[in-house]
Amino acid sequence: MKNKIFLKIVLITIFLIIFLVFYQGLKNSNIYTPNTNIKKDIPLLNVKIFGTNEVIKLKKIFEDDKFYLMNIWASWCVPCRDEHPFLMKIKNNKNIKIIGLNYKDNYKNAKNFLNELDNPYNLILSDNDGTIAIEWGAYGVPETYLIHKKKIIKKIIGPLNEESLLEIKRLFDEVY
Repeated sequence: MKNKIFLKIVLITIFLIIFLVFYQGLKNSNIYTPNTNIKKDIPLLNVKIFGTNEVIKLKKIFEDDKFYLMNIWASWCVPCRDEHPFLMKIKNNKNIKIIGLNYKDNYKNAKNFLNELDNPYNLILSDNDGTIAIEWGAYGVPETYLIHKKKIIKKIIGPLNEESLLEIKRLFDEVY
């Protein structure tokens, strides 16, 4: 009888120790959070303009005195559809130009996406194999980069929302 009680106490103690170890592990998350406030130059790349075979140097697109949003999107991306109304709001701001980077997409599907939802972009670039997005440091789609004086000043991971629009406005207002 004493052996059974002792065995139960040992098993309960082991279970509690294991539970506490796992509980502590859940409390201390080691999830990597990328830095979204970055000050680095835009990548030096040659890019293809969407729907054409024309290639242009990326650095020539961005003028020094303007603000730009580089938005990486795809027609197959559901969050891209969710963020589209926010891009349309930004389109009305004449002080910010929006550059789209169409990521690993079928041209016809991308064109239909823009025809259905309207086109917020001043210029669209193609990234058929995903290498341009990698050069920008993108983790996936959608991602948006705020650019000023040919420097990336803010990276927004995931779809744009009201909060990110306020952050973009705040950064814009700091400069002007």
